[in-house]
Amino acid sequence: MSSRAILDPKLLGETKTITFDFTSSLAIGETISTQTVTASTYSGTDAVPSGVISGAASASGTVVSQKITGGVLGVMYELLCQITTSLGQTLQQSAFLAVVPDLL
Repeated sequence: MSSRAILDPKLLGETKTITFDFTSSLAIGETISTQTVTASTYSGTDAVPSGVISGAASASGTVVSQKITGGVLGVMYELLCQITTSLGQTLQQSAFLAVVPDLL
């Protein structure tokens, strides 16, 4: 199962945490065993799109959190969260994130 979301834009100088909620994909009592978040460019150019990922993803209950930083102005990133569960499922969610100019 895969789903996509569009996140609020990230200001260029901002570091923030984004979340992926797997509540509706897990059975009662099923937990997240492992989680990873990767980044690629959906539109625009960034030679190292993985640079927007800061540290490792963490899970709390049914929600995966990932800190995002930097990026290239005007680039649209696709962030892919993949989990494995206590029942052996491999599930994915993706989100689109635009990097916009800092507020003046």
